[in-house]
Amino acid sequence: MLKDNLVMLRNLHGFSQEGVAEKIGISRQAYAKWESGATVPDVEKCALLAELYGTTVDSLIRTEPAEGAEMLPPAPKGKNIWGSVAVGDRGQIVIPKGARDLFGLSGGKRLIVLSDENGIALIPDEAFMDRMRTAMERGMEKA
Repeated sequence: MLKDNLVMLRNLHGFSQEGVAEKIGISRQAYAKWESGATVPDVEKCALLAELYGTTVDSLIRTEPAEGAEMLPPAPKGKNIWGSVAVGDRGQIVIPKGARDLFGLSGGKRLIVLSDENGIALIPDEAFMDRMRTAMERGMEKA
């Protein structure tokens, strides 16, 4: 819900209500009413809020249900937050349907598993291999 997203995003960015209000040209009291749910911003103010928080208007006004999480913050523009998944005894996970649909993942599709000290990433193997071929071709051109 919008009011919950406003509170969460403001806190994630370390802003005060007064700071957000100043950045988008309204009073602190008006912003406080949005966070309490007493009123809602107009479309133009929603666009300013989405820009300030680096998300989209759609993500700002929606709350997506996520398995294993009470509430997730709106994803940054161009990104997705799919929620949590449980790892099975043999290391298997079930990728959320929205992610499977977006990336065309179905049974038998192969993924490349990457990681760093912060976490794991899954990339469709075709996309990864295309990038590797391009990198190799560029390397050969420079030689």
